[in-house]
Amino acid sequence: MTDRPKRLGVFGGAFDPPHNTHAALIALAFKQLHLDELRVFPTGVAWHKPRQLTPAVHRLAMSALAFACIPNVVVDGRETRRSGPSYTVDTLRELKQESPDADLFLVVGGDQARALPNWHAWQEILLLAIICVAEREDPTWASSVFTSPDALKSRFLRLEMPPSAIS
Repeated sequence: MTDRPKRLGVFGGAFDPPHNTHAALIALAFKQLHLDELRVFPTGVAWHKPRQLTPAVHRLAMSALAFACIPNVVVDGRETRRSGPSYTVDTLRELKQESPDADLFLVVGGDQARALPNWHAWQEILLLAIICVAEREDPTWASSVFTSPDALKSRFLRLEMPPSAIS
């Protein structure tokens, strides 16, 4: 046994469908962040997606199948059961209430890290979790790489991941 706090990874998204880059990112997060567990949260009502998502029950089932072979991954359906828009901050608040001593690590792609100031209650997200950023190829951002604001550098970690064009 160790006296260190539990290290809990948090990985949200549409997972419509889950794919190999998601699985690679999960494996990488375990290795680089020394996580005890990683929770996958398929989104419920995605406030930021312009298209209709596959029904949540199917995205949950696909995620469970896609990540079943990765130890200590839990597919958590709580966001799909919420009414109204699904916000990351609500999930982080719930996790912190359930495990107040745990350190939370929010795993995101560079595209989502750049969009963070547009997220609901994003400043609170920075208080609840360390933001772990994995860059990936994204033609809409050209070659720009996420850089955390100087005042917030302690709230961000970079995940070293080979770029992938799969999204």
